[in-house]
Amino acid sequence: MGLEQIEAPGILVSRLDDAVGWARKFSLFPYPFVTACCGMEYMSVSCSHYDLDRFGAAFPRFSPRQADLLMVVGTISHKISPVLRRIYEQMASPKWVVAFGVCTCTGGFYDNYATVQGIDTIVPVDLYIPGCPPRPEAVLKGLMMLQEKIQRDGRKAGL
Repeated sequence: MGLEQIEAPGILVSRLDDAVGWARKFSLFPYPFVTACCGMEYMSVSCSHYDLDRFGAAFPRFSPRQADLLMVVGTISHKISPVLRRIYEQMASPKWVVAFGVCTCTGGFYDNYATVQGIDTIVPVDLYIPGCPPRPEAVLKGLMMLQEKIQRDGRKAGL
């Protein structure tokens, strides 16, 4: 069997990693973990004006077992951090985590004993979207960057 037979008209040749990466990047099921004021901006991203359907990420799941994208939105306190870790562990692989807002990324203005100074101390983070709150355009740019990462990593993405 030579290449002549594979390159026949009507046959598409691709690597499995490329095909899996392409399929995964357009089928994201976000789980919103919203704790604070950034939730208002997160909801505006989900409205029809910004059209998350075109990224394949418009259908939120409200069970972590059915989601592959954990959107952590808002300030995380030390009291709620075990809950966040447990939700992350309940998600099936492959899975990705997005830190939404400066309080999620670094603790923001809340430099005190009660606030986690960045969720990367609790769960691995794939994408940081800073801002107080981040504009919807920044969130869309972040989603596109995450999609590029997912496609580039292929079958290894999110594992």
